[in-house]
Amino acid sequence: MRDASTRGASAISAECTLARVELAEVNALGESEFVQRFGGVFEHSPWVAQRAWGRKPFRSVEALHAAMMQAVVRAGKEERLALIRAHPELAGAEAKQATLTVDSSSEQGRLGFTGLTHEECALMETLNLQYKTRFGFPCIVALRLHATRESVMAEIERRLANDADTEMKNALEQIGHITRGRLARLVNG
Repeated sequence: MRDASTRGASAISAECTLARVELAEVNALGESEFVQRFGGVFEHSPWVAQRAWGRKPFRSVEALHAAMMQAVVRAGKEERLALIRAHPELAGAEAKQATLTVDSSSEQGRLGFTGLTHEECALMETLNLQYKTRFGFPCIVALRLHATRESVMAEIERRLANDADTEMKNALEQIGHITRGRLARLVNG
């Protein structure tokens, strides 16, 4: 379930499939255009782009990403938790129903999480359930940092031993890696 700040996100958040733009163009965007273009970088959470917009001009893609991450850090714990919960499970219900965002579908598809064998599906269902039961949110893994599904599954198993605070920090760190990659596909500079 999404909080009030994310309702209607599909109407205002673009996914990272748009043509690349130059940093100067990013800095020239008004707030609504900025949110329209970058609102989907943080999964179903256009509030991140909206809050980062006021920190422009951005000198680099890294500065843009830092402003967005700063918006996350400055958000309240419940907003950060909602951001984490807005992410889909790996090979979860959204993947099975083909309702992943274009970005998530591409990211999961690269390692084959959208086409698992029956046995792999059963393992992922078990891991997802164990993780979500223990922490109350899906396990977020920056798939771009992994070469194989097996390494991702091993990471989820390893992270099950952590405490809730550590896993919230891990989730936000992984979201940082995910969103940095998404911005790199959108912005030159």
